Amino acid sequence: MNKDQVKHCDVCRKKWPSAEYRIAEFAQSIAYLHHDQFFPGWCVLILKHHATELFHLSPEVNAQLLQEVTLLAKVLQQTFNAVKINYALFGNLVPHIHWHIIPRLENDPAIRHAVFAVDHEPKILTAQEREQRIHLILQSLKLPEIHCFP
Repeated sequence: MNKDQVKHCDVCRKKWPSAEYRIAEFAQSIAYLHHDQFFPGWCVLILKHHATELFHLSPEVNAQLLQEVTLLAKVLQQTFNAVKINYALFGNLVPHIHWHIIPRLENDPAIRHAVFAVDHEPKILTAQEREQRIHLILQSLKLPEIHCFP
C-alpha cells in the first residue's frame, strides 16, 4: 500500500463520513448511516484499514467483511421492511473500500433505477431524526459478536 494513498484518503484522515452518523463497529468495518436518506436506511460500511481493492485483503479479512456486509443488509431489510437490498462497491470517488447498502422499499420512487442515477434533492435528517434512525438500526443489531455505539 502506498503511504501517499493513506495520507490523502478522506476516510483515513477522518474527513468522511461524519462521526455523528456512526452506527456500529464490527471486526473489520464500521457502519454509518449515509448522510442522504432520500432512500431510507441507506448505510455505508467502511473497512477499518486502508485498502482500495478486495483482492488487497487476506482471504480471512475478505470473508469477515462479507459477513459484516451480509449482517448489516439483513438488519436493514428487517428494520425497513425492504423488498430488495442494493449493494455498491465502487471506490472511484472515495478510494477506500466501503460498501453502500441500500434498502429499497415498496414505495420507492425509482425502484428500477440505481440510487446514484436518481435525480433528487438529498434528504438530510435533523439530528433528532438521525438519532432515531440510528437507534432503529441498533435495536436490530444487538448481537454478542459486535460492539455497538449509540
